[in-house]
This record gives sequence, structure tokens and C-alpha cells, in this order.
Amino acid sequence: MTEPAALAALLAAQRAAFARGAPDHDRRIAALDALRDGVRAHEAELVAAVSDDFGGRAEEETLLLELFPLLDEIKHARRQLKKWMRPRSVRPPWYLLPARARVLHQPLGVVGVIGAWNYQLLLSLSPLVGAIAAGNHVMVKPSEVTPRTADLVARILAERFPREYVAGVTGDADVAAAFSALPFDHLFFTGSTRVGKLVMKAAAEHLTPVTLELGGKSPAILHRDAPIERSVGRLVTGKLYNAGQTCVAPDYALVHRDRVPAFVEAVRRTAAALYPRLVDTRDYTRIVTRAHWERLRALADGARAAGAEVLEVNPAAEACTAENRVFPPTVVVRAPDALAVMREEIFGPILPVVAYDTLDEAIAYVNARPRPLALYYFDDDARRADEVLARTTSGGAAVNDVILQLAVDDLPFGGVGASGMGHYHGFDGFQTFSKKKGVFVQSRLASGGMLRPPYGERSRKIIRALLRAVGG
Repeated sequence: MTEPAALAALLAAQRAAFARGAPDHDRRIAALDALRDGVRAHEAELVAAVSDDFGGRAEEETLLLELFPLLDEIKHARRQLKKWMRPRSVRPPWYLLPARARVLHQPLGVVGVIGAWNYQLLLSLSPLVGAIAAGNHVMVKPSEVTPRTADLVARILAERFPREYVAGVTGDADVAAAFSALPFDHLFFTGSTRVGKLVMKAAAEHLTPVTLELGGKSPAILHRDAPIERSVGRLVTGKLYNAGQTCVAPDYALVHRDRVPAFVEAVRRTAAALYPRLVDTRDYTRIVTRAHWERLRALADGARAAGAEVLEVNPAAEACTAENRVFPPTVVVRAPDALAVMREEIFGPILPVVAYDTLDEAIAYVNARPRPLALYYFDDDARRADEVLARTTSGGAAVNDVILQLAVDDLPFGGVGASGMGHYHGFDGFQTFSKKKGVFVQSRLASGGMLRPPYGERSRKIIRALLRAVGG
């Protein structure tokens, strides 16, 4: 655990090291290699640490959803870095020729990264990839909710990097609060909207720019004509990864009223096929803590008490309890909008179903609520899909699948409004952690004598000609 008092000293050491010279291309490549090699060398330990923190998560899930995308992102950054770093020429307007202009991407300095517990490896180290690629020094604070993984991430960083270049910081909520109050050159946070507000407030004291990757209630809209089996198969698979503890998991489904019974039955059948057993299996992830499990139970019980239909999918009729932290896939139908399950991000394997009569009604339902991190639309009609995308605002979107937009390195990832601000992944991550400096280079042949005091008739004619040229 890092003492809060030591954080300022660490930041000062990183800032002093950066001042001696920002990492060039070769050093950035070496740092990306070091991160890759550290993750690979500790692969088995990382998988075990994640499983221990959750009380059970399949090795395949950690490899597929965390290590694979992380290593793919490192590979992508290595391949593209020289291109990203290259100055971009900009053509000046005709009246400034023969001057030249260009855009430089320069590192910001020292970046702080606060990771999230649900995918601790990916959400702590993926922002680090962008920060390193952009040439920064970095302090990383993994979430204290999954402490074994946090400690291992910090140890890997200590093994592979000088502490004044990249450092892991561990500790409880007090350490996280002190971390977010440091005068970083940029602060990157992944987590809940509630904590995101606190992070932004702390950063504002130093005018530290922030990227907030939050969450919200990401909707999935199924058109009346969407193939039920195919659509539900993809939706439920993504929803139940990590037992729903995924920021871009579909939070609720908007389904045409005529198709609700078929949809609910398809969800039940699909979930049962994916997870014929929930407790006596290594495939179904546990809820991260007892408190998180009890919150989910309160959401489902509150819906049932309010008259909603609540269907739990538990094929082997196993005991799913707060002690074993197994929460069954659960479908909620006809829940009143005022209930917590309809207002709060669920972050678990509960799927409310909202009936609609027209596509306009479904779109209006989404637009009447805070803007989500992701929106999913299922329909084979490309024209209708384009209409839904045009008429809704979300951090990202996918058509006829869920979550996979994250796998495209060159798609920006980030929220909007209540679901966050700023972007990362690929070049967008490089830009987030860079200062785009506009540079103007005057030609030795330039002459601006007619546009300087003392002004005369000739100056006025030139200025009037310029105004006419731009429509003035």
C-alpha cells in the first residue's frame, strides 16, 4: 500500500524525470515492449489473481476479455506509433502563403490513471498504453475492490519500469482520493458516475484535464422484424460475460410488444444453454463482493414487490446466495420506471425488458434518459439502423451485436454526458494524452508592410479586398 503522503513525492520525481527529456520514439517502443513482456510473463498469475478476487471467474474469460484486447492494443500502438508521432502539415489560407503550418503531438507530462475493478487488467493498463505511446510518465492506481489483482499489476510495473517513469500505486479509498487530488497534467478515471463526479471535482482544483469513462444504462433495441434467436443469442452472451459486470453490457432491452413473450423465452433458453449450472461450474463469474450481490438482490426483489414479472434462470435449481456470490441470470418484465432497477446502472445479470409499440416510441424512450455509454440495435434493415443511430446519442454503438465495438482499435471509446467524457483506444488514446500544438512558420519572403500602422488608403483597399474575398 502506498501512503497518501508519498504520492506527492512520487509525482515530483516523475515530473523531474520528464523535465530531463520526454521519451522519444525508441524509448516509447521499449516501454510498450516492457509492458507486453511483463503481462505475458505473469499471465498465469494474473488469471489466478482475477479469479481469486471474484471468488471465481473462468480463465478463458480473463484471457478473452482482458489479456487479448490489451496485448492487441499494444501491438497496434507499436505498429502505428511512428505514423502517429509524425507532424501533420496544414495548408495555410491563400493570403498567408508562402508561410507553412503544421500540427505537433507533444506529451503532456505526468498522467494519472485510476482503473476499475470489473476488468482490472484491461481498464488499468489499456489507458497506460495510450499514455506511454504519447510519451508521458504515468502513475497507475488500480481499484482497491480487487486487491490481489491490483497488487500484482503494481508489482509488474515495478519490475519492468523505473518508478520515476511508470509506477503502480495501491491502497484504499483514501489513497484513491489523495491520488485524484494530485496536480497531474491529465487524469484518467474509469468507474461509477458517482465517484467520477468526485474525481472531476478534485481535479478542478488544479485545472487538471480529465477523461471520465463511466457507464449508465446502455439500451438494446430489437426491431419487430429482428431474428429473435440470433439477436438474443448475441445479446445474452454479451450481457452475461463477467456476470453482467461490464460497463458496456446491455442494461435493458426495448422489445416490440408483440415479441416480448418470445424474447423472454429466448433469453431463458439461451442463458440455460450457456450456463446449465451456475454454482457448480467454472464458467459463470461470481459477483465481486457480498455488498454488490446484496444490491442486485434488492433490485430484483424491489421489482417483484412492485408487481413486475421476475424470471430467474437457474437450470439446476442451485442455491445462489450471498455467501457464494452467485447471482442467477434474471429477466424483469413490466417494471415501473420509478424503480431503482430502471433508474440505476445494473452492473449485473439482471435484464429489464421494456415493451414498445413503434420504433419512434423506442427512440423517444432512450432519448428521454441520460445518454448511455453504448447503444445496441438489432435489425437487418440498414436504413432503419442508420435512422436509429442518427436519432440517438451514445458514447458508442453496435448493430446486430453487443460489446464488440471495443475490439476495433481505431474506433474511439468514451462516454457522453452522464456516461463520461473524452476518448481513448488507438489514435484517439494517443491524442487524449498529447497536446496538439499548432505551429505557424512564416516565410522570409512574406511582406505585411501594408497591414501595419500607420494605415493609409492602400492598406484600407487591401483590407477591403480581403473582406470581399471571404464574403464580407
